[in-house]
Amino acid sequence: MIKVGIIGASGMAGRTIYKLAAATQDLNPIGIVRHEKKAKEVLGDDAQLLSSDIFAMTDSLLSRFDVIIDAFGTNPADADRHLRLAEKLINLARKNKIRLIFILGAGSLQTGEDEHLFVDGLEKIPASSSWINTPRQQLKELQYLETITDVDWVGISPAATFEPGPAASYQLGKDTLLYNGQGESKVTTGTMAEVIVKEILVPQFHQERFTVVNTGK
Repeated sequence: MIKVGIIGASGMAGRTIYKLAAATQDLNPIGIVRHEKKAKEVLGDDAQLLSSDIFAMTDSLLSRFDVIIDAFGTNPADADRHLRLAEKLINLARKNKIRLIFILGAGSLQTGEDEHLFVDGLEKIPASSSWINTPRQQLKELQYLETITDVDWVGISPAATFEPGPAASYQLGKDTLLYNGQGESKVTTGTMAEVIVKEILVPQFHQERFTVVNTGK
């Protein structure tokens, strides 16, 4: 059995990943959550959980996993914690040979004829100052990960819109924001979970980031 730790397992992405992993042969998922009561409300009373602040967890607690998925979420004011958590996980994986899967933002993808970063366009949206720190910090997280050559990590950026929904047919890409045939740049949590579970079972990407978009229902 592959032991899979899912940081943020009660969140929008994490809960879908946990439920699919729990239903998948050969995977043994454990949710890493801050609030056990909330997690059991969304994952079920029989959910396997580690309940604590991820930043306070010791290496001895986390070293049990073969794979750790970082689906961590926080408010924009504390978005620098994305980079801090990446640094913690890289140090852990370096000592314990753990594979790391990071859910990154779409802001670090390129778009437009001039191939500008999507986050640069997002920054021009009125009132973006209330949330723009999150994609900015997740860009820094990716830039940090791209310097790491001695840990087996992979990053996955969603399309422009990342929302709850079932798995659908999809397309993978590398560093460019993807759109489907209807001109939508959207991916659902079900699709993201399916892509991640496949990547755990049959690894295809190493020390790189890729992206995914729904192409159908």
